Amino acid sequence: MSECVFCKIVNKEIPADIIYEDEQIMAFKDIAPQAKVHVLIIPKEHIHSNLYFEGRHKPVIGHLILKANEIAKKLGIADTGYRLIVNTGKHSGQEVFHVHWHLLGGEPLGRLVCK
Repeated sequence: MSECVFCKIVNKEIPADIIYEDEQIMAFKDIAPQAKVHVLIIPKEHIHSNLYFEGRHKPVIGHLILKANEIAKKLGIADTGYRLIVNTGKHSGQEVFHVHWHLLGGEPLGRLVCK
């Protein structure tokens, strides 16, 4: 998608503080963090939202979760706890319509809403 900001990050057209990347996914720091640690994890394939995952996406969904665990360990937040959030659709607060999972931690999170 030529207008998708996350696709532009994947294509290196827009800079990002990338902390992990492989052939399927990318993880980078959120530019408006909602917690001490706030990383976005995205599939490189443009998928509009969580609702658009299909059976063929099972490997990338599993990969996202497993890599989220590894990233949490790498960032030192795994032992104290972290949260994975995926907003789906406008009413949930999804603002960028390229599926993305928020990895948050590094402090007590309480009731937190991610946009």
